[in-house]
Amino acid sequence: MAALQDFLSLFVRWAHVVAAISWIGSSFYFMGLDASLKRRANMPDGVKGDNWTVHGGGFYHIRKYTVAPDQMPEDLHWFKWESYATWMTGAALLAVVYYWNASLYLLAPDKADLAPWQGIALSAGGLVAAWFVYDGLCRSPLARAPAVLFGLLFVLITASAWAYGLVFSGQAAFLQTGAMIATMMAANVFLVIIPNQKIVVADLVAGRVPDAKYGAIAKLRSSHNNYLTLPVIFLMLSNHYPATFGHAHAFIIVAIALFLGAIVRHWFNTFETGATGIRIAWQWPAALALAVGMALFATLPQFKNPTLTAAPADTDGTAPGGGERGLNTALDAAAFGIVSARCAPCHAAAPTFAAIAAPPGGVMLDTPERMRTHAAQIIAQSVDTHVMPLGNVTQITDDERAALAAWAGR
Repeated sequence: MAALQDFLSLFVRWAHVVAAISWIGSSFYFMGLDASLKRRANMPDGVKGDNWTVHGGGFYHIRKYTVAPDQMPEDLHWFKWESYATWMTGAALLAVVYYWNASLYLLAPDKADLAPWQGIALSAGGLVAAWFVYDGLCRSPLARAPAVLFGLLFVLITASAWAYGLVFSGQAAFLQTGAMIATMMAANVFLVIIPNQKIVVADLVAGRVPDAKYGAIAKLRSSHNNYLTLPVIFLMLSNHYPATFGHAHAFIIVAIALFLGAIVRHWFNTFETGATGIRIAWQWPAALALAVGMALFATLPQFKNPTLTAAPADTDGTAPGGGERGLNTALDAAAFGIVSARCAPCHAAAPTFAAIAAPPGGVMLDTPERMRTHAAQIIAQSVDTHVMPLGNVTQITDDERAALAAWAGR
């Protein structure tokens, strides 16, 4: 069953990445296209601007209408299935990985005593609630103050990351936050952008003049999607980096990622307009400062999980994996006893934990030599952060984490 789940996860993840590439690609393309439109002499009434592009050995001439053409074109291409497929495969991946083994990947027993069904309900409910809160804000008077609306959205997303971090594993909290944003984005397309476009098309077919407000509403939601894309990608990729989701104050890293992703997208969107000077000069220095700030915040000792206080059994020698400390029998024996009981049920050539078919990441810790080889990873994920064991399923104690820190000479 574990092997079946692994392959199902692989295929769903593959489909999700392919769909996301299509959706993100079209989003970036059309935002860039909009920004590059030029109003030229002798253009017909109702045309906002055009764009000349060369690609793949051919020239393309594209026009955008302020509202719509005078009559319905014979062929009209819609961009919607990319977003639908991305959300559906993402939801399937969430179910296959995090809901299927909720006690292992979703829940954190040391944070909250939840049954798997309660954790799943809390997660699914958050996806639904995220859309209704966001949609309500967009339909409120705040829609006339986009900067204020986006600022409030930033606060709510950060607060959600903090709240889910209190009850879910670090990985699950990050993924849940990303899934909530992605749900807002996909629902924008399904419930607002496409319906509004269909209203315009229906008006054209009936010979009526379409109302410009429908296009304006759709454009606002599309812009929100564009600026939220990079933070979502960061949250999805972060599950490979325990210094992010495993941080004692991981919600702050989410907040930095929201700013960082939005600033990078703002540069691209502004650059495509042909802007120069300060309008496109401040974004990359600001993005670099945020990236460095995030890295420092995630790695400096004063910002990590509280330092374990157990004193090392021996303060001489070098780090694990070399020199005297790597060969210290007493320290190695104590550490290997902990690793064998708490880590090796999953990280072994033949895992004994039922939900694991193969050692995650190919990391095996079932011999002292292998333990020393992966010493840095053990410390990063079980001492500097409390990411492992997942959901603390093997019930490692703080004293045992302290003993591992002592083994590493921390």
